[in-house]
Amino acid sequence: MNATTNFDGLEVGFDVPAVPGMDAADIQTPCLVLDLDALERNIRKMGDYARAHNMRLRVHGKMHKSVDVAKLQQRVGAADGVCCQKVSEAEVFARGGITDVLVSNEVRDPLKIDRLAQLPKHGARISVCVDDIINVAELSAAARKHGTQLEVLVEIDCGTGRCGVTTPDDAVALAQAVAAAEGLTFGGIQAYQGSAQHLDSYQARAEKLDIAIALVKDVVDGLRAAGLDPELVSGGGTGSYIFESNSGVYNELQCGSYAFMDADYGRIRDKDGNRIDQGEWQNAFFILTQVMSHLKGDKAIVDAGLKAQSVDSGLPVVFGRDDLEYKKCSDEHGEIADPNGVLKVGDKLQLIPGHCDPTVNVHDWYVGVRNGKVETLWPVSARGKGY
Repeated sequence: MNATTNFDGLEVGFDVPAVPGMDAADIQTPCLVLDLDALERNIRKMGDYARAHNMRLRVHGKMHKSVDVAKLQQRVGAADGVCCQKVSEAEVFARGGITDVLVSNEVRDPLKIDRLAQLPKHGARISVCVDDIINVAELSAAARKHGTQLEVLVEIDCGTGRCGVTTPDDAVALAQAVAAAEGLTFGGIQAYQGSAQHLDSYQARAEKLDIAIALVKDVVDGLRAAGLDPELVSGGGTGSYIFESNSGVYNELQCGSYAFMDADYGRIRDKDGNRIDQGEWQNAFFILTQVMSHLKGDKAIVDAGLKAQSVDSGLPVVFGRDDLEYKKCSDEHGEIADPNGVLKVGDKLQLIPGHCDPTVNVHDWYVGVRNGKVETLWPVSARGKGY
């Protein structure tokens, strides 16, 4: 439990879905449940892997939006810091005591830039990405105004087709501008291949990453030739970290979903053709739901519908049950195919959501469970921090 959290006066079922010490069977639904044993196992495994490959591990805060989970990742998995995607999100982690925060995105709005430049005052090392030389001047002016120092990573578009420069020459020009700007420090490059993360085939991911790594190596060579050796070459996710960590050029991973796992990531295969949620990682993150109607013999209705999850990456999977299937959902209802009629009203099921990140963002609390008891309750600290 977060030592600063006080549950006095909070009512189960109104303010919170559970409190520490309760039986897991009494948790109110629908809510987010963390299997703490599986969570700690995943966190420890990735931390051990990163250290064994001489990689820094900067975990992705946008996945869980939780200061408490980030601190667990530091404590159990020796994480070096966090990534965030938005300034307000980064502010939550910096205010919460995380001392190394990268906004792995571009920040262009003047008010957001101004707030970003104030974040080092919370005692944190703050980094941000750029892909436009005009942005360098904007960041420099804000850092000078507040008497702070921002680290800046040049973002490389290594195949995703979103933000980022596409040539070594453009990367060098940006890095030179950063290095010359007052209030800014050139910290390295951001090179995350997002479009490769969810490709089912290991070979397909390898082919995408071969292209990305070749470009990143060219960029690093160009920077070094210009006298700008990047401290950080950062990227890699749950679907690709093996490739970046063995590239000989990356030195920091930005993995997120490995800690929780969701149904979409669970479908991808390792080099031996096995699903990565069947050995490499364990499901630690669930939507707990309850059957509220079963008038139709082959169909159960549960209380986790669209408002309890995101279905952008597909419907959830019923954990540990091959005799049940989550078939469809509306705002407040989920339909479970129950061909054998085994469920009854009041039964609780654990759902593995299709996509953990946006599912987290519609809940206020995580309920941490171990050995059939509620051990902890953590707020989703940065919920709604999308600006």
